[in-house]
Amino acid sequence: MTGFSVSLFVSNLSNVASYLSPIFETIPSKVVPAQIEKVVSLVSRTGRDLQRYDNAGYRQVVGCVPYRYKKQEINGNESKEIEVLLISAQKGKGMLFPKGGWEIDESMEEAALRETIEEAGVTGELEEKLGKWQYKSKRHSMIHQGYMFVLLVNQEFERWPEAEIRQRKWVGLDEAREVCQNWWMREALEAFINLKCHTEEVEIVSPM
Repeated sequence: MTGFSVSLFVSNLSNVASYLSPIFETIPSKVVPAQIEKVVSLVSRTGRDLQRYDNAGYRQVVGCVPYRYKKQEINGNESKEIEVLLISAQKGKGMLFPKGGWEIDESMEEAALRETIEEAGVTGELEEKLGKWQYKSKRHSMIHQGYMFVLLVNQEFERWPEAEIRQRKWVGLDEAREVCQNWWMREALEAFINLKCHTEEVEIVSPM
């Protein structure tokens, strides 16, 4: 799959005009990428007026398993370990992957990138779609249909919309299995592990 970057997220200003600063109208297009951290990373969408539902009334949500490679040297040999990024739940205990509502004015890929920026403060190249899951919301007693993507992180913001209400943590795959609180996200994690660790020479490192 062709990699998506945060530039895709800001390419269609009409889709996100409701929450981007009007100053973009006066900024030359070649300057826009330099403004991402200042503007986009500090503002989050709110409300469900544009929320997407399927024909059965299931709320459509989309998210990412953000990952990076951590290089290390063991006995003179260099190896790489995969780490994934988890965030704290907004309400309740436990950790999870960033995800949120897929809205009618954006593609699934754009929604995945937007939600990951808003909740986790990272972006990068969107890779494979891991699958689709149905689960019942604990707060709203509604069936949700969740899609998860693989995201290779190449930028991590110091400030992001939900920085005040969430913590984020890079962890190894074994630790992620233990602390991820949602069953369907654990299944997405296993799909990610099968995809990455069975096709690449990487290590799963247990916590010390």
